[in-house]
Amino acid sequence: MLKPLVSVPGGKGWIDIGSYGRHGPGRRDRLSPAQVAFIARTVHRTPEVMIKMLNQGGRSLGSVARHLNYLDRNGELKIETDEGDALKGKGAAKELIDDWDLKLDELRTSASLRAPTKGDPPKLVHKMIFSMPAGTPPKKVLEAVKNFAREEFALKHRYAMVLHTDEPHPHVHMVVKAMGDDGRRLNIRRATLREWRREFARHLRAQGVAANATERTLRGVTRPQKTDGIYRAAQRGASTHWRERAGLVAHQIAHGGLTVEPGKARLMETRRDVVRGWSEVADDLVIQGHLELAQVVRGFVKQLSPVKTDREWIRDRMLEQARAPADRGERVLKSENGRDVDRLSPTREPRRDLDGYSR
Repeated sequence: MLKPLVSVPGGKGWIDIGSYGRHGPGRRDRLSPAQVAFIARTVHRTPEVMIKMLNQGGRSLGSVARHLNYLDRNGELKIETDEGDALKGKGAAKELIDDWDLKLDELRTSASLRAPTKGDPPKLVHKMIFSMPAGTPPKKVLEAVKNFAREEFALKHRYAMVLHTDEPHPHVHMVVKAMGDDGRRLNIRRATLREWRREFARHLRAQGVAANATERTLRGVTRPQKTDGIYRAAQRGASTHWRERAGLVAHQIAHGGLTVEPGKARLMETRRDVVRGWSEVADDLVIQGHLELAQVVRGFVKQLSPVKTDREWIRDRMLEQARAPADRGERVLKSENGRDVDRLSPTREPRRDLDGYSR
């Protein structure tokens, strides 16, 4: 079972909430101030940072150029580079590609003397998005990303970024050259992304923005994550993935009920560990005199969302849509010729696009 491990910079190592309730022969060391601050941010549901990796493209000069043109809106927005330059205009993408010698990197991968291997060629660049919820000052998000990138990639990997504010949530697109200045390729793992989220949140807090980076299981989130392509297709009501999943769920409901997925037992076990761990954290906070925070922790545990599998989320969404009046119509009493009649507003078939699912 995967355990929800959370690292606290400046603390004494890892807080393993999942097994925190299973103390050894003696009590743990006292919670550090950094750990107490992290617990407080989590249970008060401080806005969570998001870093999303875009895995499509980035393996050819053409795909890199198209992505850069998308980021700067074909020259309308400025691309900020690791050298402090601001590139803007129709030729910005080509200028960046030439400056990074990406053509040479592409030739290296295609001119290998080794036998060709199956699969896609290695990436020329990594594409990522740094995002915060709506209402966060965009300039502070950009400044936090700049500081993060400077600490993480300076003198190692070339990078560039563009701030987008055309959606409610401000976000920064970053492109990082995969091949480092020392000839080593950037290898991004899950642990890398966890550490990057923590650092991004730290830089935001330095800008005066409330931000946190917590594992989903610690917050009681069990809603399944989907790829960006599936999410955006679902937003448009055009996801074949969700259509197939919804069809399977509807079939099972019509023929005796929803089949319990094998992963449900694992989800329940993880939730039990998390609840037990938070309860022990609350006890330790009481011992250290943080009575008010301990009470908030216990309230936080009581409000954790129910544990549901992918099919259960789809079932509940379908039932919710079936119960909702079509076209947001409401039954209203209207007076007609001195009589009260029950009239339903004009109807149409409700959408079945499952757009309520999050990434």
